[in-house]
Amino acid sequence: MTIRILLADDHSVVRQGLRMFLSLDPEFDVVGEAPDGAQALKMARELLPDVVLMDMLMPVMDGITATGHIRKELPDTEVIALTSVLEDGAVVGAIKAGAIGYLLKDTQQEELIRAIKAAAAGQVQLAPQAAARLMREVRAPDAPQALTERETDVIKLLAQGKANKEIAMSLVIGEKTVKTHVSNILLKLGVQSRTQAALYAAQNGLAELGHSHAG
Repeated sequence: MTIRILLADDHSVVRQGLRMFLSLDPEFDVVGEAPDGAQALKMARELLPDVVLMDMLMPVMDGITATGHIRKELPDTEVIALTSVLEDGAVVGAIKAGAIGYLLKDTQQEELIRAIKAAAAGQVQLAPQAAARLMREVRAPDAPQALTERETDVIKLLAQGKANKEIAMSLVIGEKTVKTHVSNILLKLGVQSRTQAALYAAQNGLAELGHSHAG
């Protein structure tokens, strides 16, 4: 199964570089390139990519705003923030907007490839230093709706960095059912991303954040 990727960055050299090395992996299909957040949103609606690699600082519409719109409209599209700044506001803004991962542009190629595959599989990917900042900053809503027992099982595994397929196998349910549970969890908690749901679980003692996949 190929992973459809949309690249959003205002520097064409960056986009070309990413496209070149991503095209070397047979699992990846770069379906489009956007020079700003507004174009990224428009192209995501048209192309329905699995993963968007989103620069945070772009003209017309910044990456955080674009991420928020994409996550609201296209819940099956995951966004990875790919940026040159590890600044608290940017990290928190990206995750609050619904990004599943946050990577710096100097990330090793292997790590980026791993992160894209993990995001497509629904795995929460946080570098430990980003996770520490987020635990302080991202507060869950005051009165979230109660989760069912099964949803609680799902959120625990999700927080451990398990992919949808692994969660499905652990709970002996279908992968589609896992996706439905995750959608319901996000709705009940009033959050935009699995990453926020995982942080909520960790803050409320439901689960430990898994760093097994974090770089």
